[in-house]
Formats: sequence, structure tokens, C-alpha cells
Amino acid sequence: MALDEVINNVSEGAQVKARELSAEAEKERAAILKQADDKVAAKRLAQQKELEVALKRLKQQEISSAELEAKRVILNAKKDVLDHSFQVALDSLLNMDEGNRGRMYRKILEGGKTVIKAPKVYCPRGESKLISGVSGLGSIIETDMEAGVILEDASGIVRLDYRFRVLLESVWDKELKNVSNILFG
Repeated sequence: MALDEVINNVSEGAQVKARELSAEAEKERAAILKQADDKVAAKRLAQQKELEVALKRLKQQEISSAELEAKRVILNAKKDVLDHSFQVALDSLLNMDEGNRGRMYRKILEGGKTVIKAPKVYCPRGESKLISGVSGLGSIIETDMEAGVILEDASGIVRLDYRFRVLLESVWDKELKNVSNILFG
């Protein structure tokens, strides 16, 4: 019986030791699982923060891109309005009645004669009659050109271009800021 008792003692001791080892293993397994869960949660949180930062950056980029596009559209619209305004002004000059055109030619010629004495005058076909009464001019030559006049000295070296388009472009370039302020505030 002593052998049975020893076997029981050893068996009970082994069972107690097995339960202890099993409990310890279970604690270790729970700690490992908790550590893994913590790592997963930390990675998930880090990825969430990265995603939020990336989304903010993407949103800001989209907003910036939309603002630039809006500015481009507005600038193009303003340019179209300015181009149209220029064309309307030029059309009104080119289509002005003969009386007003003759008065403009005479004013231009009086100013031009102070720069070039007895200038040769080029004018559009059929408009020499509008300037024929101005004294102190050289020859008047009708040619295919837009409304306005071109003055040339006797040597042909000095030319003053007073065509309406050229005059308007010159004034337009100088006054573009003022025109823009008037049109767009």
C-alpha cells in the first residue's frame, strides 16, 4: 500500500503542478493576446491618424486647386470683357461718321505737323477729301489701310502712325488699370 500511496502522492503532486503550469500558461497566453491586441489597437490608431492627416492634406489640395481654377475662370472672364470693350471702342472709332472722322484727322494732323514739317500723309481710300483742307501738308496718298492717318517725312525715315487702332492700343495699354478698375471695381 505504501506504493499506492506514493503513486497517489506523485500523481496528485503532478496534477497540482500540471494545474499550476496550465494556469501559468493561461496567464501568459492572456498577456500575449493582450499585448497583441494593444499592438493592433496602436497600429489601428496610428493608421487612423495617418488617414486623417492624408485626408486633410487632400482636402486642402482640392480646395487650393478649386480656388486656383476659380481665379483662372474669373481672370479669363475679365480678359474677355476687356477684349470686348476694346473691340467695341475700336469699332466705334472705325465706324464713326465722316464729320467726326474729319475733325479727328484735322486734330491729328495739326499735332503731327509740329513733329514733321510738311508731312506726306497716308489715309484710307476715299478719305483724302476729309483732310484736303488742312494747310501745310505734303502729298496725300490714299491706300488700303484702317481708319486713321500715317505721316511721313520727306526722306521716308520718320513715320508717325496715327491709325485709330494704334492710337487706341497705345491709350489702352497706358490706361488698362483704370479701365479695369472702372469695369470691375
